[in-house]
Amino acid sequence: MKIGIYGQFYHEDSEKYIQPILDALKDDKADIYIESNFLEIIIQQIGISNTFSSLKTFNKLDSSFDLFFSIGGDGTILKSVTFVGDLGIPIVGINTGRLGFLATIQKENVAESIHNILEGNYSISERTLLSVETKPEYSELNPLNFALNEIAVNRKNTTSMIKVETEVNGEFLNSYWSDGLIISTPTGSTGYSLSCGGPVIDPGANSMVITPIAPHNLNARPLVIPDICTINLRVSGREESYLISLDSRIATLKNDTLVTIKKSPFTIKLVQLKKDSFIKTLRKKLLWGEDKRN
Repeated sequence: MKIGIYGQFYHEDSEKYIQPILDALKDDKADIYIESNFLEIIIQQIGISNTFSSLKTFNKLDSSFDLFFSIGGDGTILKSVTFVGDLGIPIVGINTGRLGFLATIQKENVAESIHNILEGNYSISERTLLSVETKPEYSELNPLNFALNEIAVNRKNTTSMIKVETEVNGEFLNSYWSDGLIISTPTGSTGYSLSCGGPVIDPGANSMVITPIAPHNLNARPLVIPDICTINLRVSGREESYLISLDSRIATLKNDTLVTIKKSPFTIKLVQLKKDSFIKTLRKKLLWGEDKRN
């Protein structure tokens, strides 16, 4: 089985979890390829065997990979999505960070989890993505013009509000006077959108949510719409430009650029252990049910 591995190594002491992960993969005789920059970080760490310095590396994936292991937190998974793209390679998220809402495999029982996955004892959770197009076109948005969590527009270099004129399927919805606007997938509903008052949406729902960021129109509320809709945005404000973010990637657009957002033509496959579920994750990660009356 051909395995790709990627990590960012931002979390303190996460290096002590790398060795058991690599050991478990080698014990199961996996054909391991490590992202080249990540391998350079690994071999510099005290406590990690230098035998891994001879492992094969990759800079770009192709369809020959069977699984892609993301080692870190949710930010690492979002970065992993840019490697996988439309290749359909299932992503295994191993949480070596803090909350790790998307990364379902916990560092405490990583060896057993990896063995189960390599034995095929897992399910696939397919996640929709959003794609963005602009007129005029901006080269910095291509070819990675998609996002797993959300696409958001935000004010830049100002404390003043921006106006986000919003259309859904060509019909005017609202002019949001706010710090910005979030267009979120069900996967992203537990992230930035949630912190701005958006609803939690099951990842299997065929929907997306429009969530204003600190709106001045107090009657503006998050809106859930079908994911077959096309959203058009035009932003204006006191500054000549604003920010657009696709998950963790940020670009600058000029005012009055036409931004079109819709569901991407491909999905991302997240590996999920059979004992896990979205409902269980809500209880565990968001502490639902943590009530003295329960």
